[in-house]
Order: sequence, then C-alpha cells, then structure tokens
Amino acid sequence: MDTPVFSSRDGRYKSPYGAVPCGTAVTVTLRPQTAEGFAACTLVVYGEFADCRREIPLTPAGTEDGCRLFTGGYRVPDQPELIWYCFRFVRDGGQVVWLGKNGYCGEGQSVCWQQTVYDDSLPTPDWFGRGVTYQIFPDRFNRTFVPNPDGMLGDRVVHQNWDELMDYLPDESGEIRNRDFFGGSLRGVEEKLDYLQSLGVTTIYFNPIFEADCNHRYNTGDYEKVDPMLGTEEDLRRLCEKARQRGIHIMLDGVFNHTGSNSRYFNALGSYPSLGAAQSQDSPYYGWYNFYPWPDRYDSWWGIHTLPAVNESRPDYIDYIIEGENSIIRRWLRAGADAWRLDVADELPDEFIQRIRRVMMKEKPDSFLLGEVWEDGSNKIAYSRRRKYLLGRETHGLMNYPFRIGAMDYLRGGDARNFVEAMETIRENYPRPAFYSCMNMLGTHDNPRILTLLGTFPKEAPPTRTERAHYRMTPEEYHRGCRLLQTGAILLYAFPGSPTVYYGDEAGMEGYEDPFNRGTFPWGREDRMLQRRFALLGSLRRNRQSLQQGELRWLYAQGHGLAFARELNGELTIAATNAGDEPVFMTFDWSGDLATDALTGQQFFSVQGKVTICLPPLDGVLLV
Repeated sequence: MDTPVFSSRDGRYKSPYGAVPCGTAVTVTLRPQTAEGFAACTLVVYGEFADCRREIPLTPAGTEDGCRLFTGGYRVPDQPELIWYCFRFVRDGGQVVWLGKNGYCGEGQSVCWQQTVYDDSLPTPDWFGRGVTYQIFPDRFNRTFVPNPDGMLGDRVVHQNWDELMDYLPDESGEIRNRDFFGGSLRGVEEKLDYLQSLGVTTIYFNPIFEADCNHRYNTGDYEKVDPMLGTEEDLRRLCEKARQRGIHIMLDGVFNHTGSNSRYFNALGSYPSLGAAQSQDSPYYGWYNFYPWPDRYDSWWGIHTLPAVNESRPDYIDYIIEGENSIIRRWLRAGADAWRLDVADELPDEFIQRIRRVMMKEKPDSFLLGEVWEDGSNKIAYSRRRKYLLGRETHGLMNYPFRIGAMDYLRGGDARNFVEAMETIRENYPRPAFYSCMNMLGTHDNPRILTLLGTFPKEAPPTRTERAHYRMTPEEYHRGCRLLQTGAILLYAFPGSPTVYYGDEAGMEGYEDPFNRGTFPWGREDRMLQRRFALLGSLRRNRQSLQQGELRWLYAQGHGLAFARELNGELTIAATNAGDEPVFMTFDWSGDLATDALTGQQFFSVQGKVTICLPPLDGVLLV
C-alpha cells in the first residue's frame, strides 16, 4: 500500500486528532514521495470567523521509506474558530502544486481539511451521553383514563378506543388539523416508569408538553402551562421526582422559533383573554412577530400560517423565554426538568442559544442542552451564516441524524465502509465532549417507523395516504425488519453518544410517515422478543463503562460486515454486525481464553490471541 502524503486522522501526520480546544498547538507531518521532487512545503490556514489567512512554512525533516518529510505546526486561536487548511508544495524547478482532501491539484482547486477549535472552559455534563434516551410522543404513550376535551384549547376530538387509527385525511378546507387526541398523559408515563427503567432508560425526551391545540404541540399556545390533557404542573413535578429516584432525567422540547397562531401571544382565534398580536398592535406581544402588513400577512415557519415565526432578537422575548427571573427556561428547570432540546436549532440565532446555555448553567449547572440539527453541525450553514453550535458556548450535543442516515444505508444493503467514513467525519469534526453527547437514533417522530423502513425495503411505499394508513407488513417483511432492527440496535447501543429509542420501536410498532409513525403504544401486544433485546442492550449500556465512554476503534468494514471496539480502563467490548444475506467471518485480537457474546451467551475460544467468529445473516454480537 502506498504511503499517504497526509492523513488528518493518523497521529503520524497530525496531532492532536480532530477538534481541539482554543490555544492548542497542532503539529503536522507530510510524506510525499521523494520522486515528486518537492523542495518546500507551506501549510496554508484560513480562520473563517476571524477572516484571517496564515502561511506557515514547514521544515524539511529528511527522508523515510522513499518519502521526503516536511513537519511543523501552529497554535490555534484563543477564541473558537472554524479553520480550513491545505498545503502548497514547490518543486525544485519552481512548479507549485497544491494538496487538499481531493489530492494534488492546481491553485484554488483544493478541498480543504477542517479544524474545529472550541472553548473547553464550559463543562459538558456526561450523564446524557453515558445513558439511554427514550423519546415519548406524549399523546400516544399511555393513558390512565379517557379525557373529556370540553373547555380545552381548540376543537379537540378524543378517541375512545386506544387502538383506533389516528385521523389522517384533510378537512373540508384541505388542511390536516391534527386535532384528534388519544389522551396519553404524564400520569400515564409515571405509571410506566418501572417499564422504562427495565429498558435501561436514563433520560426521557418528551415531544412538546405545553398547551397547544394540535396533538403534536409544536404550535405552542402557552409556554407557562402544561397541556391540561397531559395533566398539571404538579403532575410534571411529581413525574420528575419519581424519575429522578430511578436515575432517570427529563428532557423537554423547547419550541422557541415560532408559536401557534392560536396562542396567548398571537391569539388569532381569540381563544385567550390576553390581547394577542393578531388582534391589536397595542398587544404586548405585537413586536414578537413580523407583519407585512398587519394583521393578515406575517412571517411563519416554512410558510405555515398556523406557526407564526417569532423575532428571537426582541429583548422582551429574550427576557420572557430566557433571561427573566421567572423565564420559561428557568421555570421548567425548577419544576424538575434536567435538559432542553431546541427545536429547529438552525433557525435560532447563535446569541439566543448562547443565552439559553448561560442561564441553564446558572440555574442548574448539571443541566444539558441539545440541538435539533440534521446535518454535520460543526460546519452547518443556515440562512447564509456558518453556525457555532459545537464551539463550546451553545449546545452540549446535537441530534445525530448523520448516524441515522449512515446506519439506515448500511442496514438496507449499503457498504459498511460508507458508514465508517460518515462517522469518522463526525468524530473528526466534533469536539470530543460533543461527539460523546450526540443523540443517536434510528427512529424519530419525523420519520417513518424504522421497522417499516427496514422490513419493506426495497419496495416502494403505497402511493396513497389511505393505503399507507392501513398498510401492515407481511409476516416475511416483519420478520426481516425485526432481524435488521436487532442488528441496528447493536450499532445504536454500542456507538459513542446516547442511544435513543423512539417509543414503541422496541415493541414492534410500524407505520409510514406522520401521522402513521405516531400510533398508540401497543400495551399487551408488544413484540416480546424485540423488547427483551432492547432491555438487554439497555442493561449492558448501563453496566459497561466501555460502552458509555470508551474509545472507539474500527476493526472491520467490508461489504455488509462491520465491527468496532469500545475500550476503557482495560474493559473491552466489541460490536460486530452482518447486515447482509450471507455469513461473514471476522477475526479479532483477544487477550483472554474466551470471548462471550453478551446477547446470547455463546462463547468463542481464543487461539494464539485471536478470536474468529462467523456472523449469520442479519445478525450481530457484543463480545465481552
């Protein structure tokens, strides 16, 4: 194999690895072939936020194995920065050649490497990344009785039968209203805390719980009030306390980019006694929204008129949500919440997010801030601005959609090497605390059920909403989906970051897109085999330090076979999976006499310090 000229992921070429704290000294070594005839090499560094370019000559350092060495380095800035770098070579004859991620090229053609520089002075609580997260769509998890919607906000309909199909057809105006409720509640969650504990859950992430007239509650009506169908503030306080006694944290969903049009702040329908922005320009909330002209036209989230966008730079809005003594952020932390997830974080200003983090640290130093970002959050551009989520002053972690995308591709027949490359990009670009604080998931409320996606692939989804609403997998599809889900769950629970389970995925729930992915939990009809697998994985995650915080080392990535190690303080765990339809053989170094699959108890003998396993199709192991 040819020696690479430079590798940003190899300590022989760049040190330290990946993102670095402010002020860190970074060294690089390049190894071009002697035959290239390079006489000089310069490291070219560009700091994007400071708009500063530096050129650093590298020192010739002799030859090695037919390569000429150039070495040197620089000290990164004392402030958070996003650095882009490449190299310029000059041959003995004066010819200039540039080197970037895309190889040798001409001036202006190189694709630069990324160097993330972050502020490490603000600690990241490690409890989130260590544990298991369970996402609950509150209306559909568990109810203790059938609620009466009379007097509640909006024109609500309550299903009497828990197992009914949710409404999915548009009304007479062509709009899907999401006004049908099933009556899941906070007391219903409290009733199932023992169940969640049995899954190894350490964090419950709630989709919005504040008063709103839609079942998803992303159109907030009143930030100060728990939706009465879910219960009361006292119910929330009691749930937080009961959860805390079991070692379970509570994460709330903060929807601060927009409100509902039917809210105490906008009050388009006059549902609230307060004077809303849609009713009068004298409303205390008028300045929160951008009208052109008032009252009929206004900024809204993605043009949805029921979700008027908020001007987050307004001092009175900032005071109400963040800074005030009784702000929304403070109020619900005091009620017992331990974390906030920021909905559509890329539509919130950097300063707004920074303020939230500062207030959270003051109010509850061990609280955790998570952002919803669908891409690589280290270099995301939103609304023509490079964002700063992970530079140490905003979010502690992000929703790891790249993990979901990569895992889905792998589980549905993709090459394991693509998953490795996607995850290595994230690991290299993210600060280590942020990488270990990602919310990793296979299923969410924004995607079709993972079981459906795995079991029906490559078949196209039925063309009509009615067909998708009533579709249930064939026994063959369901069986294949379950096997692949169990395989994917090994990746999910063994990978750095918090493995996150969307309610019911562990019970065999299926369904296409919203609202079919938001059915009611099938209590009494769960897939017990899936449940047992998730419970076992949760127990292993809770009891093995290597799975919580261990270093990541790739061992095998070829075709449908994938394996990696997690190791901490001498404790080693190897995750190995086969997402294909043929057996895969793998061999690993192993210091003991026996390796045991923690999932099945199967043992493998070590021969001359190596263990060889044969993974059946659609299967995996966790070797301990």
